[in-house]
Amino acid sequence: MSYSDVAVAVGRGGPRQVGQALSRFGSGVPWWRVLRADGTCAPLLANEQRVRLAKERTPRNGDVVDLERARWRPDSSGSVGSG
Repeated sequence: MSYSDVAVAVGRGGPRQVGQALSRFGSGVPWWRVLRADGTCAPLLANEQRVRLAKERTPRNGDVVDLERARWRPDSSGSVGSG
């Protein structure tokens, strides 16, 4: 998901607020799965993020995640699932 995808799924804030929350409180969640809208990694943690995404076999085009193939979308009931 992109930062803005998370904000929409949560129903509050925007991409910058998601980034702030992850930087402060994100160690307990899969932060490496949140990307910029263009599929690139967060600059400060890009190397670790790329390694984690590669281990999960996340679809990529070079260093850019293919968000069309990799993006997770919660279903309308709010339950976990792919979409």
